[in-house]
Amino acid sequence: MAIEITLPRELLYEAAVVGIKRHIQALAHNLQDRHGADPDRGWQNHVEGACGEAAYALARGLPVELTIGTFRQQADFGDKCEVRTRSKHHYDLIVRRDDDPQKYYVLVTGVAPTYRVHGWISGADARRPDWVRAYGSREPAWFVPQRALHPFPPRLASA
Repeated sequence: MAIEITLPRELLYEAAVVGIKRHIQALAHNLQDRHGADPDRGWQNHVEGACGEAAYALARGLPVELTIGTFRQQADFGDKCEVRTRSKHHYDLIVRRDDDPQKYYVLVTGVAPTYRVHGWISGADARRPDWVRAYGSREPAWFVPQRALHPFPPRLASA
């Protein structure tokens, strides 16, 4: 069962600013999405991603510690937890070929200010051949169905 979270105004503002800073940093370093995402959606993707991380933190009772400039150098939470934010509540969790199989991936869906934290799966367990899909001109990836995600314990706990 997904946990629905509406970000309070101040946290929404904080997460949006972090997303904007992430996007500006990517532009400053001429970084392009490696997986074929629409370049015109970079701003939105960065903001919604930071908001999704904030929603996960609230849902799990964790401190909200959003970072800038740590992509691929540091996990979103703890040593091994990565949050993936998708806009539609029926979307699957995406795990890509260059994602670390030793990490855990969490699906958050929605758009600001309301999100749903669905569950998690390890990168290794996500790599099932029957979950591989390629949409549009993007490279194939594993699209983990929501029904295959592990739920979080009912009690709020750390990652």
